Amino acid sequence: MNFDFSDEQILLRKTVKDFVDREIMPFIGEWDAKGYFDKNILSKLADLGLMGVCIPENYGGSGMDYNSLAIVCEELERGDTAFRTAVSVHTGLNSMTLLQWGTEEQKQKYLVSQATGKKIGAFGLTEPGAGSDVASLQSTAKREGDYYVLNGQKTWISLCDNADHFLVFAYTDKNKKHNGISAFIVERTMEGFSSKATKGKLGIRAGNTGELFFDQVKVPKQNLLGNEGDGFKIAMAALDNGRFTVAAGACGQIMACLESCVDYCHNRKTFGKEIGKHQLVQQMIAKMEAGLQMSRLLVYRAGELKNKGVRNTRETSLAKWQACDFANQAADDAVQIHGAYGYSNEYPVERYLRNSKAPVIYEGTREIHTIMQAEYVLGYRKDKPLSQILPAWRG
Repeated sequence: MNFDFSDEQILLRKTVKDFVDREIMPFIGEWDAKGYFDKNILSKLADLGLMGVCIPENYGGSGMDYNSLAIVCEELERGDTAFRTAVSVHTGLNSMTLLQWGTEEQKQKYLVSQATGKKIGAFGLTEPGAGSDVASLQSTAKREGDYYVLNGQKTWISLCDNADHFLVFAYTDKNKKHNGISAFIVERTMEGFSSKATKGKLGIRAGNTGELFFDQVKVPKQNLLGNEGDGFKIAMAALDNGRFTVAAGACGQIMACLESCVDYCHNRKTFGKEIGKHQLVQQMIAKMEAGLQMSRLLVYRAGELKNKGVRNTRETSLAKWQACDFANQAADDAVQIHGAYGYSNEYPVERYLRNSKAPVIYEGTREIHTIMQAEYVLGYRKDKPLSQILPAWRG
C-alpha cells in the first residue's frame, strides 16, 4: 500500500484549488441565490484539461489515473456541489462509460470531443416512476430499419440544458425486464428531443437539473452502446464510476465545512473564550475530521482498484454511502457550530447543508447501499464478470 500522492497529483490538487478559489468562491453565493449555472466554468475546466482528466491521451484526455479524478471532484465540491456534479456526470457517468463500452467508432466520434471539453456529456436513466427500481422505466426504443425510434421521458438529469450528448436507457424488449433494456447515445440536435430545467430545488441550486423528452427520436443503429439488452449492465457499471466521483465530492464538502468552522471557531467568542475552546464544539470538529479521513481512505481504495482494472462495485458502494453520510452530518454540525448565523446565507454552511442532502439520495440511496453491503457480507450478492471492464490505468 502506498499512501503518498505523486508530484503530479499534488500539483493537480493545487491547480484545482486555486481555480476554485479564483473562479467559483467569489461568485457562488450569488449563483446559488439566483439558481444560475455558469457554463463558462466547464470551458475553463476544459482549458485546464480537467474535463477528461482520467481519459487516455489517445482519446483526447489528460491520461491521469482515476484517483486524480477523485482529487478534482474533492476540490470542485469544496467550491460547490454543482460543479462537482457536472464533472461527475460528464466524466464519470458518460465519458468513462464510453471508454468502457463504446466501439472505436463511437469513441472517436463522441469520447474525444468530450474528453477535450468541446462537447458535454450527460446521463439519462432516472424517470418519474423509476429511480432505484430501474426495471420500472417506461422509455422505449423500437428498431425500424437503420434507426431506433426512441420515446419517453427522463427526470432529475444533470446538465439537461447544457449537454450535447446523452447516454439514454430504454426498453427494446419489455418482456425481458432487466435484460430488455438497451443503452443509446443521443445527440441534442436529433429531431424530437427537448429538455426543461427543474426549479425549486432544496440544494445544488447553482446546477442545471431537469427533464429530457423524447418524441419519436430517430437514433441511428450505430449509436446503440453495447448490444441490445446490455443496458442494465451498462447502467450499473456507469454508476460504479458515478458513485466514485460522488464519494470523492463528499470529501470536498467535509473539507469546506472544516474550513468554515475552523475560521469561525477562532473568530467567534462566547463566555470569554473562542468557541473552539468549548469541548462540545471540539467534538463536532473531531467528527468532521474523522469522517474526512475515513471517507478518503474508502474513496482512494476504490480508485486504486480502478487503476488496476479490478471491478469495484462493492468498494465504491461503501465509499459512496459512508462519505455522503459523513458529509451530511458534517454540514449539519457546521450549521450548529455557527449557531444563528448558520441559519443565514451570510455564511456558506447553510448552502453546504442544503447541498449535502441530494448525494445521500441520488446514485443509490443510503438505504440501497445499506442493503447492498449487508447482502455482500451475507453472501446473497456476488458480482458477475462483465463482458467489458473499465480499462486499467497505464501510468
